[in-house]
Amino acid sequence: MPEQLSIFELIANASLLVQVVMGLLVLASIASWMMIFQRWFFLRKQLSEIDSFEEHFWSGIDLRKFFSELEGDDHLNGIENVFVAGFREFTRLSESGGADAEAIMQGVQRATRVALMREEARLETHLPFLATVGSTSPYVGLFGTVWGIMNSFRSLANMSQATLASVAPGISEALVATAMGLFAAIPAVIGYNRFSARVEGLMKRYEAFSDELTTILHRAAHSKVTES
Repeated sequence: MPEQLSIFELIANASLLVQVVMGLLVLASIASWMMIFQRWFFLRKQLSEIDSFEEHFWSGIDLRKFFSELEGDDHLNGIENVFVAGFREFTRLSESGGADAEAIMQGVQRATRVALMREEARLETHLPFLATVGSTSPYVGLFGTVWGIMNSFRSLANMSQATLASVAPGISEALVATAMGLFAAIPAVIGYNRFSARVEGLMKRYEAFSDELTTILHRAAHSKVTES
């Protein structure tokens, strides 16, 4: 009974180009797994922080005192940046004098919108790479497979009698490239879809908080104008 070739032997016996393709797919798979774990921990932390922030924010704390506590922190994250950006602009315009309530609120909305865009970009870090790996890895693996099969059939021209045993190893090593392409692509696609949904959920909460903050500051701005 003929000895079966292992996966490692098939890879070792593959042509140089197919080995390069396999190496690229392995590197892409390792990088995507690293990013998957990094995004999982990061987004989980962001979800925990937004829950803690909202609980503290709606506890009735004085917003100026809360702003003073956060303003000196150099490691603000997520929703804290949205609050600080909006409240800082509100304080600056309110204390400058001469600005009416509508002008103040336009400044606040502009500041919170910029902060939201920055946070969305930060939440989506590494997601384009996962999308690229998920969409291109199967085709890269298929290219290696096609090239390997071409070499196998080209080698038949030098054989006086072609048998399945002479062709099977070459085809098998070529198909390994397709398998590695799928192995790299499937986790990347799952991770991208999962994290995109989490980012969308977090951004909806950020935007909802931004609207609530704008409403609170809008009332405060009108009250200040009325008093003055």
